[in-house]
Amino acid sequence: MLFWRPRLFSKILIANRGEIACRVIKTARRMGIATVAVYSDADARAPFVRMADEAVHIGPAPAAESYLIPEKIIDACKQTGAEAVHPGYGFLSERASFVEALAAENIAFIGPPAGAIAAMGDKIESKKLAKEAGVNVVPGFVGEIRDTDHAVKISDDIGYPVMMKASAGGGGKGMRLAWSEKDVREGFEATKREGLNSFGDDRVFIEKFIENPRHIEIQILGDKHGNILYLNERECSIQRRHQKVVEEAPSPFVTPKMRKAMGEQSVALSRAVDYHSAGTVELIVSGADPTGESFYFLEMNTRLQVEHPVTEAITGIDLVEQMIRVAAGEKLEMTQDDIGIDGWSIENRVYAEDPYRGFLPSTGRLVEYKPPLEGWTDDGAANGRRGVDGVRVDDGVYEGGEVSMFYDPMIAKLVTWGETRDEAADLQIQALDAFRIKGLGHNVDFLSAIMQHDRFRSGELTTGFIAEEYPDGFVGAPASDDLKRGLAAIAGVIATADADRARRIDQQLDGELYAPGDWAVRIGETEATSNHFEVSLEEEAILVDDEAVDCSFEYTPGDVMIDVELAGDALTVQLGRTRTGYVLTTRGASHTARVLPMRVAKLAGHMIEKEPPDLSKMLICPMPGLLVKLHVEEGEEVQPGQPLATVEAMKMENILRAEKQTVVTKLNAKEGDSLAVDAVILELE
Repeated sequence: MLFWRPRLFSKILIANRGEIACRVIKTARRMGIATVAVYSDADARAPFVRMADEAVHIGPAPAAESYLIPEKIIDACKQTGAEAVHPGYGFLSERASFVEALAAENIAFIGPPAGAIAAMGDKIESKKLAKEAGVNVVPGFVGEIRDTDHAVKISDDIGYPVMMKASAGGGGKGMRLAWSEKDVREGFEATKREGLNSFGDDRVFIEKFIENPRHIEIQILGDKHGNILYLNERECSIQRRHQKVVEEAPSPFVTPKMRKAMGEQSVALSRAVDYHSAGTVELIVSGADPTGESFYFLEMNTRLQVEHPVTEAITGIDLVEQMIRVAAGEKLEMTQDDIGIDGWSIENRVYAEDPYRGFLPSTGRLVEYKPPLEGWTDDGAANGRRGVDGVRVDDGVYEGGEVSMFYDPMIAKLVTWGETRDEAADLQIQALDAFRIKGLGHNVDFLSAIMQHDRFRSGELTTGFIAEEYPDGFVGAPASDDLKRGLAAIAGVIATADADRARRIDQQLDGELYAPGDWAVRIGETEATSNHFEVSLEEEAILVDDEAVDCSFEYTPGDVMIDVELAGDALTVQLGRTRTGYVLTTRGASHTARVLPMRVAKLAGHMIEKEPPDLSKMLICPMPGLLVKLHVEEGEEVQPGQPLATVEAMKMENILRAEKQTVVTKLNAKEGDSLAVDAVILELE
């Protein structure tokens, strides 16, 4: 018997950039499909451009002048003979008019039909459709909102707290939480502006904010023959400013009964809009409901999600491959009964942002970039989905390249897989220790701290996790006394090796030098006695305060990363040097180790500290951005919490507020100015 199977594409174009472009290219290569990359001026040397079989330049760095222009993508298809376009996520991935324009040129779209995109892309209309399809929806107002006064009345009627959302929004942009009328009046217009600037649509809807919420999403996969499956759930509750930071599959909260109910409602919604391809139905779940049955529809993302690798890891299904096959007309070769859950997977998003400075965007050059292993592997399907020894890196950057202000600040996605949730989290900690990034701020320490956090390990998550657990900002993961003793031992060994090397190199020194094995080590920035250690190196042991420390590692002067066995625990320690010692980075924190020879330390009695400069009389710009509004004038008296200036960065508006009652003495910038990080916006009395 003969079976007919549609012909796969011979060449596809990826209408995207960065890590997702690399990801699609690798799957296409494994399938024997040629690829075309499109790139802006900023991406001329990017890895995805080099990886593709062909590459077409499409314009200047701003996305609005390159990646967001459909005509340029279509011209690149015609120029190269690409038969289909994979949109990745973001950019044109959820623009129905782009799908229609491709169809008019007989170019296939590797994604859903235009009708499904249009229906689900409008958050107001999608909620109406969800309700009609029998899907639970959050109480709210989904009509047109005339102005701020109308928004206030709607919010009063719904009951606070409420969430204001741009109708065409996504990725955490165009969202404001309001606890009172004051918050609505302050944030409604800003929400409209962000929606217009980011998505070209200033419509806003308002809905009830579910307290103690968990963010759960269902992965959908459908073909053009009416087959639609759900591929389990992902937990995406750990977010900052509505931007996902940590994702995992499955969820530690979802029961088999919940999974079935969520999955079936998501399939019903997908069927209602004739969906095909790989999409996601996002749900909000009340963590206060012990039955776990209070879940509500948020939105449907009709394109591939950033966090899709965790679903691939637990199901063994390559979602990009399935998207290509579905677009070519193939039927799914699996049924719902074939979809299982094998192990646990966690994804952390490594961002160019500085958690030690309030998570401010940090653009610039990657002076050093060394992930714990090479990017997403394609040497065998299962190995590619789960990585090497359970670790997978999806990235699209390179050492010496720049993280640009024009695009998303994500550097990489770190994905781990283990038999259990704890195994996957432990692998994250080990891999994050080995992630070496220099030249700009990044959130690696913060991600490691989350993976070690007792509340994360217990699975007691809500979307308020970060705000609740780090209300005063992030200062590094806490270190146990045993870890501090171990770091002191490491600093002593390294200091001894460096001193010995210096003695052998320098032929000019005469006389007896101090014995290079007895050191006074202080860990951290404080004078606390508990952070002071006496380290001695003996032939068979390392002594810290006269007690042996079970610590072993190999070190050669000049090393910047060392693998350490400390009391049976494997650590990777990154090493930096200062004038008075070292910076030892491991387990989610950077520890300054000040090291002095013991005899010198006893003579000095203490180690001198340098006082930081007083910046309390200035409003400092915390990130590179555009000053869109000054809320005060010279001579004006301001109160604590009063807005002083609004700075836009990465398409997000950031309101800078007064920390105390004072008077504005001088304005150093004006609205419309482009500000560098640490620029002085205004001065205070």
